[in-house]
Amino acid sequence: MKTELSRAFALFLAQNPTLIPDPAPVAPPGRLVAATTTMLAWLKWGGLIGAVAALIAAGIMMAIGARNRNNLAIEGAIRIPWVVAGLALMLGAASLVGFIALPEN
Repeated sequence: MKTELSRAFALFLAQNPTLIPDPAPVAPPGRLVAATTTMLAWLKWGGLIGAVAALIAAGIMMAIGARNRNNLAIEGAIRIPWVVAGLALMLGAASLVGFIALPEN
């Protein structure tokens, strides 16, 4: 039932693609832009603090695990690429969304 409904909806949209408008993004008027920018800056700052704490925790795990606790050292080492990937995603989020979602002029 769900796939049939999805297929019927897709066929309906494929017949007339102008049914769905695609306007360019526009910032709302007023002070909402400043508040949104501040919130995103705070989130990015919090993410950086979290990433630093995660790298420190991974280093501690590796240091403690170096002495007869191999699994702890391995888990600490495995976390490092995930933290770096999270940092890359967090810091590049605005560029990534802008590249994918915003139209070229």
